[in-house]
Amino acid sequence: MKKLSFKILMSFMLFTLFLGACKEEEFQIPTASDQLQNDLIKRSLGPNIVGGTIEFAYAAGIVPEKGKLSSMTVEASIAGATGTYMDNKFYNTNNTGVDVGTAVGDPSTTTGKTTQVVYTGNFSAATLRYYYKIPEEARGKSISFTFTAKASNGETISYQAGPYEIRSMDMQLDLIAKDGTDCFISIADMKVYNATFAAANPDKIDLIYLYRALTNVTYLHSLVAPTADPIYWPTFTMPTGLKNKSKIVKAFTVRDQQLARIQYGVFVDDVDLRSKDFADAPDFAINVKAEGGVWVQTADGKYNAYIYINTVNNTTKEMRISVKRLAIR
Repeated sequence: MKKLSFKILMSFMLFTLFLGACKEEEFQIPTASDQLQNDLIKRSLGPNIVGGTIEFAYAAGIVPEKGKLSSMTVEASIAGATGTYMDNKFYNTNNTGVDVGTAVGDPSTTTGKTTQVVYTGNFSAATLRYYYKIPEEARGKSISFTFTAKASNGETISYQAGPYEIRSMDMQLDLIAKDGTDCFISIADMKVYNATFAAANPDKIDLIYLYRALTNVTYLHSLVAPTADPIYWPTFTMPTGLKNKSKIVKAFTVRDQQLARIQYGVFVDDVDLRSKDFADAPDFAINVKAEGGVWVQTADGKYNAYIYINTVNNTTKEMRISVKRLAIR
């Protein structure tokens, strides 16, 4: 009986301690620091590609009694291409959902690896956007950034960002292919050419865009290699000399966000292009759809590519495409 009472007593004490441990602590408003503070968000998503832009939002602030902001500076480990800048405005969203900018100083200046905005107004806190245009020199390398804010009282604070890997692939947006005219697609050049150019440069042509409204088969918008059986390019005269046997694999749901510029949250990366299997792939893809695409390997095996079909138009017999391409050997 005593042992049982002891167990009950111990159980009660443990339960009481448990309740005490779970008691919610009273919330206290944190004390704001009186020193210069900063923070950073990387706004851009997806693989970092030469010619593309890496976007950041850099915030800094100091209590007004201590001073005001005097400058914001970004130093990249590799100098950005033309188009690298820091916005000299911070933004607020008005009641209609539109971002309204307020200038803090003159437009940014870029010298070599360094971009800076000098404040001319009386601002103790602000968030500025930095846009880094990825240069050819960064291909296949990594980039880091040092963001620095200075205050009028002499305080300085920095934020290290990166490293960020720059991919080896290339990207080209919004090429227009037109049936019967500019319908010859070059993966090597990532351009669309006419018949005159194709005949003079047959080795450059990997795909031909055709539109046909046939009664016996659903053909419509199609991409075929020059070597495809003529049944796959009806009523079309192939220029002499075109002989590239490109391999083509249809892709119905690969909606790459960088190519589509719609919030799909899907990104084709170097590893996807490098590892794509083209074994037994055909040299034609008929009846391709908008917001779908095709994987392509060139006849010489030098390039793997993904072609996203942004739009098609049955009336004008056109297709707008965007391309990611990787040299694999």
